[in-house]
Amino acid sequence: MPEESTVTIGLGALAPAEVVAVARYGARVELGDDSLSAMQDSRSVIDALIDDPTPHYGVSTGFGALATKHIPVQERTHLQRSLIRSHAASSGAEVDREVVRGLMLGRLSTMATGRTGVRPVVAQTYADLLNAGITPVIGEYGSLGCSGDLAPLSHVALALMGEGEVRNDDGALLPAAEALSAAGITPVELREKEGLALINGTDGMLGMLVLASADLHRLLRTADLATAMSVEGLLGTDSVFAEDLHQLRPHPGQIVSAANIRRVLSGSRLIGEHASDERKAHRFTRVQDAYSLRCAPQVHGAARATLAHVESVAAIELGSAIDNPVVTVDGRVESNGNFHGAPIGYALDFLAIAVADLASMSERRTDRFLDKSRSHGLNPFLAHDPGVDSGHMIAQYTQAGIVSELKRLAVPASVDSIPSSAMQEDHVSMGWSAGLKLRRALDGLTRVVAIELLTAARALDMRDGGISTSYSSPAISAARAALREVVEGPGTDRYLAPEIEAVRKLVEAGAVLAAVDRVLGEPLA
Repeated sequence: MPEESTVTIGLGALAPAEVVAVARYGARVELGDDSLSAMQDSRSVIDALIDDPTPHYGVSTGFGALATKHIPVQERTHLQRSLIRSHAASSGAEVDREVVRGLMLGRLSTMATGRTGVRPVVAQTYADLLNAGITPVIGEYGSLGCSGDLAPLSHVALALMGEGEVRNDDGALLPAAEALSAAGITPVELREKEGLALINGTDGMLGMLVLASADLHRLLRTADLATAMSVEGLLGTDSVFAEDLHQLRPHPGQIVSAANIRRVLSGSRLIGEHASDERKAHRFTRVQDAYSLRCAPQVHGAARATLAHVESVAAIELGSAIDNPVVTVDGRVESNGNFHGAPIGYALDFLAIAVADLASMSERRTDRFLDKSRSHGLNPFLAHDPGVDSGHMIAQYTQAGIVSELKRLAVPASVDSIPSSAMQEDHVSMGWSAGLKLRRALDGLTRVVAIELLTAARALDMRDGGISTSYSSPAISAARAALREVVEGPGTDRYLAPEIEAVRKLVEAGAVLAAVDRVLGEPLA
């Protein structure tokens, strides 16, 4: 979805692509007429309870462990301000802008369902903040993932009130009141129930899940490409990727991965029966390739299956109205436990496991290029002058260090729980923590796959002399050409870190995939 597009937020679920468009690319938002009407109707239910002598949680009582305290009408505006100020208690490094925008969009979507009891002006002001590019500053620590992402959402609500710190559309740090004034936005004075409605949601962890899913789709396709380049560069065989073999174990993701690898390898003169006699003379006689080559579709397919499950969870969450209490369709105001982040926390942790395994297999393929006994005719470490030069020796160290970190990040956050709020909140999801560590894991996978691409391209250049004399398939030749636009071919040792970073950026932007897709005509699946 292009940046200039507008996402209309109504009673239905947001699409994942809409979340990415708003959170990452700054698409504008607008509230649909259906949502404005629904919010007005539910607000009338809350207004009818304001003078009711019977206590109603969040309307005429305190919060959490203080829910038994009745609050007089004249103190309830102060109650809302106090709730937001006290709960905006995050700490640590700033959370990325796209995470904050995803969190804001998710909370706005829940308000738009009409189940939270907020006035339409609250939701509209939230939308105005997004459209103005105003991003509240949120620290990485503070959410336990139950009563939702309380602290992160409270920082957004604080900005809505004209308090706290924000970054404007240019990234400058300034007081919220100043940023709102510059954008022509009037701060909101919160009324009964609205404080809770702004902070009792799982929107931060859900936004991270949707963004991570989009990233992993791209990285899975890139991992298939990298695998094909490694198979070709190591003079492997493409016979194990035959369609009929994978139909014997027809996991959908496995079939997709194998098909991608076959398409990328099609037309290669370096592998299998397509190799020339000269190439065959340099092949190591072996019955089977190593697992990191032969079993890539099985592993990449399992990761795709994990992603499919995760996206089914996200789809349900994107269509949910998470708040406590909620205004039901028939006009009741009911407490509930829908704010618990377990469904999202589990999904985030599940993805982190798949990410670690994808990176582990990529690193193993890279390592094979560097070992003279397993590379089938290549110089040790792909060095120009072995002994004088070290080639990609330490690039693999970098991969290994990242993979080790990813294994630690794969330890689930959601198996932990720590009680809070005087034992009222005695079991929490830690879903926010699962989201943050998954983002770090995806960054690591991007770097690991980038190093595999960089290494495979160098090996292929050493096999056939470079792009101008390429024996590669058309698709791999296109990938090599894209890499060579930012990184020189083989030669004596040079400063390697900038080359790794340049390829990382290509992978992150999808530029190598785009080059391959143009040659293939139909994008990799």
